[in-house]
Amino acid sequence: MYLTISIIIVIILSAISILNLPQFGKSPSGERLERIKKSPNYRKGAFQNQSYTPVFADDGNFISVFSGFLKGRNKRLTPVGEIPSIKTDLITLDMNSEALVWFGHSSYFLQVDGKKFLVDPVFSGAAAPFSFMIKAFKGTDRYSTDDIPEIDYLVITHDHWDHLDYKTIIKLRPKIKKVICGLGTGEYLEFWGYDKNIITEMDWDEQISPDDGLKITSLPARHFSGRTLKRNQTLWTSFLLQTPKLTIFMGCDGGYDKHFEEIGKKFGTIDLAILENGQNDSRWKYIHMMPGEFSKTFHDLKAKRYITIHSSKFALANHPWDEPMIRVSESAKKSELSLITPKIGELVNLNDNTQKFEEWWKGVM
Repeated sequence: MYLTISIIIVIILSAISILNLPQFGKSPSGERLERIKKSPNYRKGAFQNQSYTPVFADDGNFISVFSGFLKGRNKRLTPVGEIPSIKTDLITLDMNSEALVWFGHSSYFLQVDGKKFLVDPVFSGAAAPFSFMIKAFKGTDRYSTDDIPEIDYLVITHDHWDHLDYKTIIKLRPKIKKVICGLGTGEYLEFWGYDKNIITEMDWDEQISPDDGLKITSLPARHFSGRTLKRNQTLWTSFLLQTPKLTIFMGCDGGYDKHFEEIGKKFGTIDLAILENGQNDSRWKYIHMMPGEFSKTFHDLKAKRYITIHSSKFALANHPWDEPMIRVSESAKKSELSLITPKIGELVNLNDNTQKFEEWWKGVM
Protein backbone atom coordinates (compact mmCIF):
# COMPACT_ATOMS: atom_id res chain seq x y z
CA MET A 1 0.00 0.00 0.00
CA TYR A 2 2.82 2.40 0.92
CA LEU A 3 4.54 1.67 -2.40
CA THR A 4 1.34 2.43 -4.29
CA ILE A 5 0.84 5.70 -2.42
CA SER A 6 4.48 6.66 -3.05
CA ILE A 7 4.11 6.00 -6.76
CA ILE A 8 0.93 8.09 -6.91
CA ILE A 9 2.65 10.95 -5.08
CA VAL A 10 5.62 10.84 -7.46
CA ILE A 11 3.28 10.90 -10.47
CA ILE A 12 1.34 13.87 -9.08
CA LEU A 13 4.50 15.82 -8.24
CA SER A 14 5.95 15.06 -11.68
CA ALA A 15 2.77 16.27 -13.38
CA ILE A 16 2.81 19.48 -11.33
CA SER A 17 6.46 20.05 -12.22
CA ILE A 18 5.79 19.53 -15.92
CA LEU A 19 2.75 21.82 -15.98
CA ASN A 20 4.83 24.54 -14.33
CA LEU A 21 7.33 24.56 -17.21
CA PRO A 22 7.27 27.92 -19.05
CA GLN A 23 5.97 26.48 -22.35
CA PHE A 24 2.64 25.70 -20.70
CA GLY A 25 2.14 29.40 -20.12
CA LYS A 26 -0.05 31.05 -17.54
CA SER A 27 -3.81 31.35 -17.07
CA PRO A 28 -5.37 34.82 -17.44
CA SER A 29 -5.49 36.80 -14.21
CA GLY A 30 -5.99 40.30 -12.83
CA GLU A 31 -7.38 42.95 -15.18
CA ARG A 32 -7.19 40.56 -18.10
CA LEU A 33 -9.43 38.03 -16.34
CA GLU A 34 -11.87 40.76 -15.32
CA ARG A 35 -12.22 41.81 -18.95
CA ILE A 36 -12.77 38.18 -19.97
CA LYS A 37 -15.58 37.80 -17.44
CA LYS A 38 -17.40 40.73 -19.08
CA SER A 39 -17.36 39.09 -22.51
CA PRO A 40 -20.76 37.89 -23.80
CA ASN A 41 -18.91 34.82 -25.08
CA TYR A 42 -17.70 33.83 -21.60
CA ARG A 43 -20.21 31.94 -19.50
CA LYS A 44 -20.03 29.39 -16.67
CA GLY A 45 -16.32 29.98 -16.21
CA ALA A 46 -15.28 29.38 -19.83
CA PHE A 47 -15.57 30.73 -23.36
CA GLN A 48 -18.44 29.21 -25.35
CA ASN A 49 -19.07 28.58 -29.05
CA GLN A 50 -22.09 30.07 -30.80
CA SER A 51 -23.59 26.60 -31.18
CA TYR A 52 -23.44 23.53 -28.98
CA THR A 53 -20.01 22.03 -29.67
CA PRO A 54 -18.94 18.80 -28.01
CA VAL A 55 -15.29 17.87 -28.56
CA PHE A 56 -16.34 14.40 -29.72
CA ALA A 57 -19.32 13.46 -31.88
CA ASP A 58 -21.62 10.58 -30.94
CA ASP A 59 -19.25 8.02 -32.50
CA GLY A 60 -16.14 9.27 -30.72
CA ASN A 61 -14.41 9.38 -27.36
CA PHE A 62 -10.82 9.45 -26.13
CA ILE A 63 -10.49 5.64 -26.14
CA SER A 64 -11.80 5.27 -29.71
CA VAL A 65 -9.51 8.04 -30.94
CA PHE A 66 -6.45 6.57 -29.22
CA SER A 67 -7.14 3.06 -30.51
CA GLY A 68 -7.73 4.51 -33.97
CA PHE A 69 -4.28 6.06 -33.96
CA LEU A 70 -2.71 2.75 -32.96
CA LYS A 71 -4.53 0.94 -35.76
CA GLY A 72 -3.77 3.67 -38.29
CA ARG A 73 0.00 3.57 -38.19
CA ASN A 74 0.05 1.93 -41.64
CA LYS A 75 -2.23 4.49 -43.28
CA ARG A 76 0.57 6.79 -44.49
CA LEU A 77 -0.04 9.30 -41.71
CA THR A 78 3.50 10.51 -42.32
CA PRO A 79 5.08 10.76 -45.80
CA VAL A 80 8.05 8.53 -46.54
CA GLY A 81 9.51 11.05 -48.96
CA GLU A 82 10.32 14.70 -48.48
CA ILE A 83 7.67 17.39 -48.86
CA PRO A 84 8.73 19.76 -51.69
CA SER A 85 9.39 23.34 -50.65
CA ILE A 86 10.87 26.62 -51.85
CA LYS A 87 13.02 29.10 -49.92
CA THR A 88 11.79 32.65 -50.56
CA ASP A 89 13.91 35.48 -49.16
CA LEU A 90 11.38 37.33 -47.03
CA ILE A 91 13.88 39.82 -45.64
CA THR A 92 14.61 41.39 -49.05
CA LEU A 93 11.03 41.11 -50.34
CA ASP A 94 9.87 44.16 -52.29
CA MET A 95 7.81 46.28 -49.87
CA ASN A 96 5.39 47.17 -52.66
CA SER A 97 4.41 43.57 -53.30
CA GLU A 98 1.21 42.05 -51.90
CA ALA A 99 2.23 38.52 -51.01
CA LEU A 100 1.55 35.37 -49.01
CA VAL A 101 4.04 32.64 -48.09
CA TRP A 102 2.82 29.47 -46.38
CA PHE A 103 5.20 27.60 -44.05
CA GLY A 104 3.17 24.39 -43.74
CA HIS A 105 0.32 23.57 -41.35
CA SER A 106 -1.21 26.87 -40.13
CA SER A 107 1.83 29.16 -40.23
CA TYR A 108 2.06 31.84 -42.90
CA PHE A 109 3.46 35.27 -43.75
CA LEU A 110 1.41 38.06 -45.29
CA GLN A 111 2.61 41.33 -46.75
CA VAL A 112 -0.22 43.73 -47.60
CA ASP A 113 -0.33 47.51 -47.92
CA GLY A 114 3.32 47.69 -46.89
CA LYS A 115 2.70 45.84 -43.60
CA LYS A 116 4.13 42.46 -42.63
CA PHE A 117 1.96 39.92 -40.80
CA LEU A 118 3.05 36.59 -39.31
CA VAL A 119 0.27 34.17 -38.36
CA ASP A 120 0.55 31.24 -35.92
CA PRO A 121 4.28 30.65 -36.49
CA VAL A 122 5.66 27.23 -35.54
CA PHE A 123 9.35 26.85 -36.43
CA SER A 124 10.52 24.55 -33.61
CA GLY A 125 10.00 21.33 -35.57
CA ALA A 126 7.26 20.00 -33.28
CA ALA A 127 3.59 20.72 -32.55
CA ALA A 128 3.83 19.78 -28.90
CA PRO A 129 5.36 20.86 -25.59
CA PHE A 130 8.42 18.64 -26.13
CA SER A 131 10.57 18.27 -29.26
CA PHE A 132 10.28 14.47 -29.45
CA MET A 133 6.50 14.66 -29.86
CA ILE A 134 4.49 15.28 -33.09
CA LYS A 135 7.53 16.08 -35.22
CA ALA A 136 7.35 17.95 -38.53
CA PHE A 137 7.47 16.00 -41.81
CA LYS A 138 10.71 15.88 -43.79
CA GLY A 139 11.17 18.98 -45.92
CA THR A 140 8.68 21.14 -44.05
CA ASP A 141 11.20 22.93 -41.82
CA ARG A 142 13.02 25.00 -44.44
CA TYR A 143 12.34 28.18 -42.48
CA SER A 144 13.50 29.29 -39.05
CA THR A 145 13.04 32.47 -37.04
CA ASP A 146 16.28 33.76 -38.63
CA ASP A 147 14.48 33.88 -42.00
CA ILE A 148 11.72 36.12 -40.69
CA PRO A 149 11.99 39.90 -41.15
CA GLU A 150 10.80 42.50 -38.67
CA ILE A 151 7.07 41.89 -38.25
CA ASP A 152 4.47 44.64 -37.91
CA TYR A 153 1.76 42.29 -36.62
CA LEU A 154 2.10 38.87 -35.03
CA VAL A 155 -1.35 37.26 -35.21
CA ILE A 156 -2.26 34.31 -32.98
CA THR A 157 -5.63 32.62 -33.62
CA HIS A 158 -5.61 30.44 -30.48
CA ASP A 159 -3.36 28.84 -27.90
CA HIS A 160 -3.01 25.25 -29.13
CA TRP A 161 0.51 23.87 -29.50
CA ASP A 162 0.37 23.74 -33.30
CA HIS A 163 -0.47 27.48 -33.41
CA LEU A 164 1.25 29.04 -30.40
CA ASP A 165 4.77 27.66 -30.19
CA TYR A 166 6.81 28.68 -27.15
CA LYS A 167 10.29 28.33 -28.67
CA THR A 168 9.30 30.23 -31.81
CA ILE A 169 7.56 33.02 -29.92
CA ILE A 170 10.58 33.52 -27.63
CA LYS A 171 13.05 33.73 -30.54
CA LEU A 172 10.81 36.08 -32.53
CA ARG A 173 10.32 38.56 -29.69
CA PRO A 174 12.93 41.15 -30.84
CA LYS A 175 11.32 41.25 -34.30
CA ILE A 176 7.69 41.81 -33.27
CA LYS A 177 6.24 45.33 -33.21
CA LYS A 178 2.64 44.46 -32.26
CA VAL A 179 0.60 41.36 -31.37
CA ILE A 180 -3.05 40.69 -32.25
CA CYS A 181 -4.83 37.79 -30.50
CA GLY A 182 -8.03 36.66 -28.82
CA LEU A 183 -8.99 37.50 -25.25
CA GLY A 184 -6.70 35.88 -22.68
CA THR A 185 -3.98 34.76 -25.10
CA GLY A 186 -1.98 37.87 -24.26
CA GLU A 187 -1.27 36.30 -20.87
CA TYR A 188 1.06 33.81 -22.56
CA LEU A 189 2.90 36.49 -24.46
CA GLU A 190 3.33 38.73 -21.43
CA PHE A 191 4.46 35.76 -19.32
CA TRP A 192 7.06 35.01 -22.00
CA GLY A 193 8.50 38.51 -21.90
CA TYR A 194 6.45 40.54 -24.39
CA ASP A 195 5.61 44.11 -23.47
CA LYS A 196 1.90 44.21 -22.62
CA ASN A 197 1.65 47.58 -24.37
CA ILE A 198 2.19 45.98 -27.79
CA ILE A 199 -0.48 43.30 -27.25
CA THR A 200 -4.05 43.84 -28.45
CA GLU A 201 -6.54 41.20 -27.31
CA MET A 202 -9.88 41.07 -29.11
CA ASP A 203 -13.33 39.64 -28.49
CA TRP A 204 -15.48 38.39 -31.35
CA ASP A 205 -16.90 41.15 -33.55
CA GLU A 206 -14.49 43.78 -32.26
CA GLN A 207 -12.70 45.90 -34.87
CA ILE A 208 -9.52 47.96 -34.67
CA SER A 209 -7.78 50.31 -37.12
CA PRO A 210 -4.12 50.12 -36.04
CA ASP A 211 -2.80 51.90 -39.16
CA ASP A 212 -4.18 54.22 -41.81
CA GLY A 213 -6.36 52.26 -44.22
CA LEU A 214 -6.03 49.05 -42.23
CA LYS A 215 -8.90 47.34 -40.40
CA ILE A 216 -8.73 44.11 -38.41
CA THR A 217 -11.91 42.44 -37.18
CA SER A 218 -11.98 39.51 -34.79
CA LEU A 219 -14.62 36.98 -35.82
CA PRO A 220 -16.16 33.77 -34.40
CA ALA A 221 -14.84 30.27 -34.99
CA ARG A 222 -16.17 26.92 -33.77
CA HIS A 223 -13.32 25.41 -31.83
CA PHE A 224 -11.82 25.37 -28.32
CA SER A 225 -8.65 26.36 -26.49
CA GLY A 226 -6.28 25.14 -23.80
CA ARG A 227 -2.76 23.80 -23.32
CA THR A 228 -3.56 21.85 -20.14
CA LEU A 229 -6.57 19.94 -18.85
CA LYS A 230 -8.52 23.15 -18.22
CA ARG A 231 -10.09 24.29 -21.49
CA ASN A 232 -11.58 27.44 -22.97
CA GLN A 233 -9.94 30.01 -20.71
CA THR A 234 -8.70 31.96 -23.75
CA LEU A 235 -10.63 32.84 -26.90
CA TRP A 236 -10.12 31.20 -30.31
CA THR A 237 -10.78 33.60 -33.16
CA SER A 238 -10.66 34.17 -36.90
CA PHE A 239 -9.73 37.58 -38.28
CA LEU A 240 -10.78 39.68 -41.25
CA LEU A 241 -8.00 41.87 -42.63
CA GLN A 242 -9.13 44.82 -44.75
CA THR A 243 -6.86 47.19 -46.67
CA PRO A 244 -7.72 49.67 -49.46
CA LYS A 245 -6.90 46.94 -52.00
CA LEU A 246 -7.66 43.57 -50.37
CA THR A 247 -10.02 41.82 -47.97
CA ILE A 248 -8.57 38.62 -46.49
CA PHE A 249 -10.34 36.14 -44.20
CA MET A 250 -7.78 34.59 -41.85
CA GLY A 251 -9.55 31.51 -40.56
CA CYS A 252 -9.03 29.79 -37.24
CA ASP A 253 -9.32 26.05 -36.68
CA GLY A 254 -12.92 25.00 -36.33
CA GLY A 255 -15.95 23.14 -37.57
CA TYR A 256 -18.60 24.41 -39.95
CA ASP A 257 -21.30 26.64 -38.46
CA LYS A 258 -23.54 29.63 -39.15
CA HIS A 259 -20.77 32.17 -38.62
CA PHE A 260 -19.40 31.70 -42.15
CA GLU A 261 -22.66 32.79 -43.77
CA GLU A 262 -23.01 35.65 -41.30
CA ILE A 263 -19.50 36.87 -42.13
CA GLY A 264 -20.21 36.70 -45.87
CA LYS A 265 -23.41 38.72 -45.50
CA LYS A 266 -21.81 41.33 -43.25
CA PHE A 267 -18.62 42.01 -45.18
CA GLY A 268 -19.47 41.17 -48.78
CA THR A 269 -16.88 39.88 -51.23
CA ILE A 270 -13.67 38.49 -49.76
CA ASP A 271 -10.63 38.43 -52.03
CA LEU A 272 -8.93 35.50 -50.30
CA ALA A 273 -10.22 33.07 -47.69
CA ILE A 274 -7.65 31.11 -45.68
CA LEU A 275 -9.40 28.01 -44.33
CA GLU A 276 -8.29 25.02 -42.29
CA ASN A 277 -8.04 21.67 -44.07
CA GLY A 278 -6.72 18.52 -42.49
CA GLN A 279 -6.45 16.73 -39.14
CA ASN A 280 -10.16 16.06 -39.49
CA ASP A 281 -12.19 13.06 -38.37
CA SER A 282 -15.92 12.35 -38.13
CA ARG A 283 -15.40 11.83 -34.41
CA TRP A 284 -14.43 15.49 -33.95
CA LYS A 285 -16.40 17.00 -36.83
CA TYR A 286 -17.70 19.87 -34.69
CA ILE A 287 -14.25 21.32 -33.97
CA HIS A 288 -12.53 20.68 -37.32
CA MET A 289 -14.07 21.13 -40.74
CA MET A 290 -14.80 18.05 -42.81
CA PRO A 291 -13.70 17.89 -46.48
CA GLY A 292 -17.26 17.90 -47.83
CA GLU A 293 -17.95 21.28 -46.19
CA PHE A 294 -15.42 23.38 -48.11
CA SER A 295 -17.60 24.29 -51.08
CA LYS A 296 -20.40 25.41 -48.78
CA THR A 297 -18.01 27.48 -46.66
CA PHE A 298 -16.42 29.06 -49.71
CA HIS A 299 -19.82 30.19 -51.02
CA ASP A 300 -20.93 31.33 -47.55
CA LEU A 301 -17.92 33.64 -47.34
CA LYS A 302 -18.44 34.92 -50.91
CA ALA A 303 -14.73 34.47 -51.52
CA LYS A 304 -13.02 34.96 -54.88
CA ARG A 305 -10.16 32.60 -54.07
CA TYR A 306 -9.15 30.40 -51.19
CA ILE A 307 -6.17 28.55 -49.80
CA THR A 308 -6.35 25.73 -47.28
CA ILE A 309 -3.96 25.28 -44.36
CA HIS A 310 -3.67 23.04 -41.26
CA SER A 311 -2.16 20.18 -43.27
CA SER A 312 1.04 18.78 -44.78
CA LYS A 313 3.40 19.24 -41.80
CA PHE A 314 2.17 17.33 -38.72
CA ALA A 315 0.23 14.08 -38.23
CA LEU A 316 -2.56 15.02 -35.82
CA ALA A 317 -5.35 12.83 -37.18
CA ASN A 318 -5.85 9.30 -38.45
CA HIS A 319 -5.87 9.94 -42.20
CA PRO A 320 -3.18 9.72 -44.91
CA TRP A 321 -0.99 12.83 -44.86
CA ASP A 322 -1.97 13.86 -48.41
CA GLU A 323 -5.70 13.14 -48.15
CA PRO A 324 -6.61 16.76 -47.26
CA MET A 325 -4.94 18.15 -50.38
CA ILE A 326 -6.38 15.43 -52.62
CA ARG A 327 -9.94 15.89 -51.37
CA VAL A 328 -9.96 19.69 -51.34
CA SER A 329 -8.46 19.76 -54.85
CA GLU A 330 -11.10 17.36 -56.15
CA SER A 331 -13.83 19.41 -54.48
CA ALA A 332 -12.53 22.63 -56.03
CA LYS A 333 -12.48 21.12 -59.53
CA LYS A 334 -15.96 19.67 -59.16
CA SER A 335 -17.44 22.92 -57.89
CA GLU A 336 -15.28 25.14 -60.13
CA LEU A 337 -13.82 27.00 -57.17
CA SER A 338 -10.62 29.04 -57.33
CA LEU A 339 -8.23 27.13 -55.07
CA ILE A 340 -4.56 28.09 -54.84
CA THR A 341 -2.08 25.38 -53.80
CA PRO A 342 1.39 26.83 -53.24
CA LYS A 343 4.28 24.71 -52.05
CA ILE A 344 5.71 25.50 -48.65
CA GLY A 345 7.69 28.71 -49.09
CA GLU A 346 6.33 29.52 -52.55
CA LEU A 347 5.52 33.20 -53.07
CA VAL A 348 1.84 33.89 -53.80
CA ASN A 349 1.20 37.18 -55.62
CA LEU A 350 -2.08 38.38 -54.11
CA ASN A 351 -2.68 40.76 -57.01
CA ASP A 352 -2.32 38.08 -59.70
CA ASN A 353 -5.43 35.92 -60.07
CA THR A 354 -3.84 34.09 -63.02
CA GLN A 355 -0.87 32.69 -61.07
CA LYS A 356 -0.68 28.91 -61.49
CA PHE A 357 0.30 26.35 -58.87
CA GLU A 358 1.27 22.69 -59.09
CA GLU A 359 -0.45 19.77 -57.40
CA TRP A 360 2.80 19.35 -55.53
CA TRP A 361 1.59 16.51 -53.26
CA LYS A 362 1.36 14.09 -56.18
CA GLY A 363 4.29 11.73 -56.33
CA VAL A 364 5.22 12.07 -52.65
CA MET A 365 4.71 8.70 -50.97
